[in-house]
Amino acid sequence: MAPELVQAALKPAGFTKPASLPSRAYVTFLAGNGDYVKGVVGLAKGLRKVKTAYPLIVAVLPDVPEEHRRILESQGCIVREIEPVYPPENQTQFAMAYYVINYSKLRIWEFVEYSKMIYLDGDIQVYDNIDHLFDLPDGHFYAVMDCFCEKTWSHTPQYKIGYCQQCPDKVNWPAEMGQPPSLYFNAGMFVFEPSISTYHDLLKTLKVTPPTPFAEQDFLNMYFKDIYKPIPLVYNLVLAMLWRHPENVELDKVKVVHYCAAGSKPWRYTGKEENMQREDIKMLVEKWWGIYNDESLDYMKFVADGFDAEPVNLQSFIAALSEAGAVQYVTAPSAA
Repeated sequence: MAPELVQAALKPAGFTKPASLPSRAYVTFLAGNGDYVKGVVGLAKGLRKVKTAYPLIVAVLPDVPEEHRRILESQGCIVREIEPVYPPENQTQFAMAYYVINYSKLRIWEFVEYSKMIYLDGDIQVYDNIDHLFDLPDGHFYAVMDCFCEKTWSHTPQYKIGYCQQCPDKVNWPAEMGQPPSLYFNAGMFVFEPSISTYHDLLKTLKVTPPTPFAEQDFLNMYFKDIYKPIPLVYNLVLAMLWRHPENVELDKVKVVHYCAAGSKPWRYTGKEENMQREDIKMLVEKWWGIYNDESLDYMKFVADGFDAEPVNLQSFIAALSEAGAVQYVTAPSAA
């Protein structure tokens, strides 16, 4: 059954910044004292460049140093400290070690002063205004479908038979393997509604759910699979799509880029890793640095100059959602 997405909620005209904004916000996550703070600074400046009407909340773990918190606050971010969330004791060996700390992202469901939030990883950049995603109908979890073609998926049956939801007609799911897997999203970007009851149920469910290789991403896919609705990949371009499924990518229309491929973090980029010498990758890295180094986008400078939110044309969004409407859903029982 094709999903019924958001057209009823969209307005025919552009969205203009109202006098009193609803309780909405962007949110990202930061842990440790490493260089990921640069990614979050870049994200804050990117959102400012596209003139979002909403703040960026940074959920930080206690190990984020005061210096980094001050940097984020100086860029207009709202810093919120959260406590770590860990999978069941002695079971972290089942998850990729560098993903385990990401279970702490579950704390953002506790931010109930906001009615709706858009989560963005710190290695994401926003190149076009996406505030209209806040107007998606309530009661669903929205994100972009992931790709199963990279070697990090080698542990899965999808990878082993060459099946990918980005090109489901290329390799059919074998009947002898039972029902095809549920649609699976990349958790680097998603639209959600904070809720104390959901927050407590997430933590309760986590305690009885063995960790898997992609840690919180697998967990969120399991938990929200019954209410997940896919949105077009322009809202979270995972860079591997450029060489795995180029036929699905219209780079000039992409609004959100996810620098998650090995070697693609702009602030660490050397060009030595596989695929990193591609012209499109080099262009996207330079584009990120263009925003990061733009002093006119620094918070105090931006506030001093003053700005007004410009209308956002939603017609292209409506057209893109019609493409997402072609996705077929697999009915599965609730995991929560």
